[in-house]
Amino acid sequence: MGTPYHLQSPRTIINKLMNRKQLPLALPQPPPVDPSKVIEQPPELPQLPPVDPSNEQPPAQLVDPSKITEQTQALRQPARAPSKIILQPRHRTSPAMWCAAIVCFAFSILLIVAGVVILIIFLAVKPRPPSFDTANAILNSIYVDSPAPYFNNDMTLVANISNPNKKINLVFRSATIELFFQDRPMAVQALPLFLQRHGQSQVLNMHLVSSRVLLPPEVAVKMVNQVRSNRVVYTIKGTFKVEARFGFGHYSYWMYTICELELTAPPYGVLVARRCRTK
Repeated sequence: MGTPYHLQSPRTIINKLMNRKQLPLALPQPPPVDPSKVIEQPPELPQLPPVDPSNEQPPAQLVDPSKITEQTQALRQPARAPSKIILQPRHRTSPAMWCAAIVCFAFSILLIVAGVVILIIFLAVKPRPPSFDTANAILNSIYVDSPAPYFNNDMTLVANISNPNKKINLVFRSATIELFFQDRPMAVQALPLFLQRHGQSQVLNMHLVSSRVLLPPEVAVKMVNQVRSNRVVYTIKGTFKVEARFGFGHYSYWMYTICELELTAPPYGVLVARRCRTK
């Protein structure tokens, strides 16, 4: 039993009234049910639709528990923050690098200019190598010492060197003429330095003498057979160091010449045929 209203203070009464207004309204209780009138009915089962054999689906596949665990761990992991591109500060080029670049650029320009100048001069001058030819040859004597196959030879050679260039002078710094028989050296003669102006030809007289040159027996036999057949074949090889001069410039190169000479037998061996090539 609570305290009667007439004994309670007005403030307490107001608070109780406010609390009653805030409480939700109670639902009415259902009327009592008579157990004799209740009829128990069996629960109705849901009816399934007929199964079509053609649309029958395969049984569901079992999922590997390890994969489920991996997926769960992947979901639990926190999302990664997007990667940030870190820009490094630019380094200023040092003055030494600038100087090296300028020097390389200037050197390349000089090379290009020099190449263009050389090409222009080459096209304007059109340099050509000199030509070498054997104008005449006389075989004075040939004999072989016995019993050893020692070779002795005496030949007079007249060569003609011409400069076909129209604007270039040639200076022959060194010149050497060699005499061969069956690729065996027989005699050699060096020529002094000489100048040849453009469009000029010069005749060179050479005396090639061989004294007691040892020959293999088979080469000596070939020499004797050629003398008897009145056809002796020699080879002349020339090596020249040529300096070409034009205007204020010049350049040097090596020239090689090979001549095949066919002469009659001595003592009055004359030149019958010749063939020369220069490179």
